[in-house]
Amino acid sequence: MDSLITAAGHALAAGDPLGALKRVALRDDAPALALRGIAMAQLGDFARAKELVKRAARAFGAKEPVARARCIVAEAEIALVSRDLNWPRKALDAARLTLDAHGDHVNAAYGGYLDVRRLLLIGRLDEAERKLGALDPAPLPPALRTAHALVVAGIAMRRLQAKKSRAAIADAQRAARLAAIPALTAEVDSASRLLDAPAARLITRGGERVLLLDDVEALQNSKSIIIDACRHVVRHKKTELSLATRPVLFALARALGEAWPADVSRETLLARAFRARHADDSHRARLRVEMGRLRKLLAPLAEVNATKPGFALVLRRARVVVVLARPVEEEHAAVLALLADREAWSSSALALALGTSQRSVQRALDELAATNKVQPFGRGRARRWMSPSLPGLATMLLLPPPLPDH
Repeated sequence: MDSLITAAGHALAAGDPLGALKRVALRDDAPALALRGIAMAQLGDFARAKELVKRAARAFGAKEPVARARCIVAEAEIALVSRDLNWPRKALDAARLTLDAHGDHVNAAYGGYLDVRRLLLIGRLDEAERKLGALDPAPLPPALRTAHALVVAGIAMRRLQAKKSRAAIADAQRAARLAAIPALTAEVDSASRLLDAPAARLITRGGERVLLLDDVEALQNSKSIIIDACRHVVRHKKTELSLATRPVLFALARALGEAWPADVSRETLLARAFRARHADDSHRARLRVEMGRLRKLLAPLAEVNATKPGFALVLRRARVVVVLARPVEEEHAAVLALLADREAWSSSALALALGTSQRSVQRALDELAATNKVQPFGRGRARRWMSPSLPGLATMLLLPPPLPDH
């Protein structure tokens, strides 16, 4: 490999894409195409980067399997950063096997971290944790040890494990200092700020207050009944009742939880659950049916008793009922939470991460765009969406994982 290619590679490894381009910008041989693609990706021109890396892979061909496999790993990284999460995982798996077979264990491991990061983005925490366990960071260079620690921290945050998250962030900071790559250091700093950002709100009859991730973890380990409006579950110690597919029942449970120990009038419950401004006998009959279903569901934790004006929760074992809600609640809040990472998302990637249909996501994006809360750019398959991040809020931490059917 000639000296210019070597120098460009060292520049990219050090986070200097402009230095790399100075050496290979006018060359069209396969190694130069690959390096140009990576440089363009570091500069944020993902469409051009993807095109260059694909050209490089074709130019290397079957006669140079290792170089071609490295291009596939680079293409997967570009797809991940540009939030194109539907890239073919089988191609990445095959590239990793090729790299391992030829002794390039560092790039093979990096491909593994890309796969795990994708799983983390779309909420597949169990699968991400399982694959992460198969990767040993000890023999890897500092940059990959940083990536490993960031993924550990990301999984721990989504599992509401603040202590484990802080330990992983500390590991990432140490490895990032050794790597001395400015972009990597910035990524670690961004992850660190999430630990000290508002993660949720605690709502009780006495009012509400903001919680950090440490507070949420402590709440999960308390003896309270938690009506979790972030993940649509009712939780007490090790008992967890999911209402993710039953929005009416969850709306009723939340209304009762916010009012506890007082009762809630039937008119309020009708408005919260059915959005009925003018309730008639059919609404009241449906309310009785739904309250019966809720009473049966919550039986292990609490009773739902009828009162003269409405209904009230009566606890069995727990002493307190609290409601855990997102820091900001509005229509399409889950879409905004994903877009708040300041990355450009495709509608298909948002649908994958939220476990819903692309058509539903597109409708939500159109409504948000009409109020200038998100902005599109690009056309057709290259269209991406961005939103100004909600300042100082850990918006993604309490997103529910996709339902098992998705």
